[in-house]
Amino acid sequence: MKHETVTLLATGDNIPSREDYDSLYQHVAPLLKSADISFGQVETVLIDKAIDDLYPYVASQARMPCSSDPDVAPAMKRNGFDIVSFSSNHALDYGRTHFLNTIRYLRDAGLEVIGVGENEEDARRFSIIERKGVKIAFLGYCTILPQDYWAQEARPGMNPARGHTYYEQIEHDQPGTPCRIHSFAHKGDKAKMLEDIQKAKELADIVVVSMHWGIHFTEAEVAEYQFEYAHDAIDAGADLILGHHAHILKPIEVYKGKVIFYSLGNFAMEDPNNMARDLKTLRQDMRTSKKHQEMAKIRKGFGSGSTKKTFPPDCYYTMIAKIEIKDKQISRVSYLPAYIPEDFNPYVVRPDEPLFDTINDYMRRINDIMGIPISYTVEGGEVVIGAAE
Repeated sequence: MKHETVTLLATGDNIPSREDYDSLYQHVAPLLKSADISFGQVETVLIDKAIDDLYPYVASQARMPCSSDPDVAPAMKRNGFDIVSFSSNHALDYGRTHFLNTIRYLRDAGLEVIGVGENEEDARRFSIIERKGVKIAFLGYCTILPQDYWAQEARPGMNPARGHTYYEQIEHDQPGTPCRIHSFAHKGDKAKMLEDIQKAKELADIVVVSMHWGIHFTEAEVAEYQFEYAHDAIDAGADLILGHHAHILKPIEVYKGKVIFYSLGNFAMEDPNNMARDLKTLRQDMRTSKKHQEMAKIRKGFGSGSTKKTFPPDCYYTMIAKIEIKDKQISRVSYLPAYIPEDFNPYVVRPDEPLFDTINDYMRRINDIMGIPISYTVEGGEVVIGAAE
């Protein structure tokens, strides 16, 4: 029996902070609604103003706290999203009460939520969504974890996929010279992830793994531990990897016929300097905060160009991943180039716009930088992903 095609759309980070949340999605809502399933990453804690004064706590580990209003949840549902990961380095910025409330707000709005929970068992639970007779499992993990942000047996938090870092001095007899950076997956976390994937594969036709990971803001670079997690996940039965957190697009890889998006980039993202509650928490302009200045040293381009945009220019290139499933298998994977303009409302770039080629050339270049062979083929307004010939 032949089945209808099921379409999944996936975006990167959503960080709304404005009065009219629907306006943030005005250009992309029709597209997101047209898919059978739309997925997004929620980067921000949802805080009810009525209880904000009762729980003013901000985690000491929070480098740049990130929050929005609970109305974000129904707005995301209203504008086409079906499932989200809340597993991120910001999820516990405002403590356990607001963390657990955010999960509740998202679920009360009708969104499936992955990668977080009241304890480790809860955080490891995956969601299965059925469309047109096809069962798709979604699993969520987080590598970018401030101390104690990960779930434990009796502690709320993220579903961890931690990494370790080792610095090897390149010239061992030359003190003070540069080091080569190696990273690898946390053995215990990876074992649990592989167990979860195998369980999901027994219950679903397609397994999608969401990973909050990577080296933020840095052009092209993919860390060693990311390859390890992604490849082992696919070996265990995963059919697709959706990466986010890096706030910049990263290379795409095809491994054993399965597609890995190492970073889908920013999506519905406000400028950090527009996030009123968090500016109040920091008690200073985010651009001038010491923590932001430390982050800006990662690469050139912070604060360049438009005065309304804080991040380097290529952080505003983005995409919407499009996955087509036919006969209970992924039959086609592509992306729609998109852009975040000065009003921060993302839109899909048309093929006749210069930005269309700019973003596609950027993707080819960063793949070349990392030495990841891939085939990008333009078909109308989409870029189809295939293994390199």
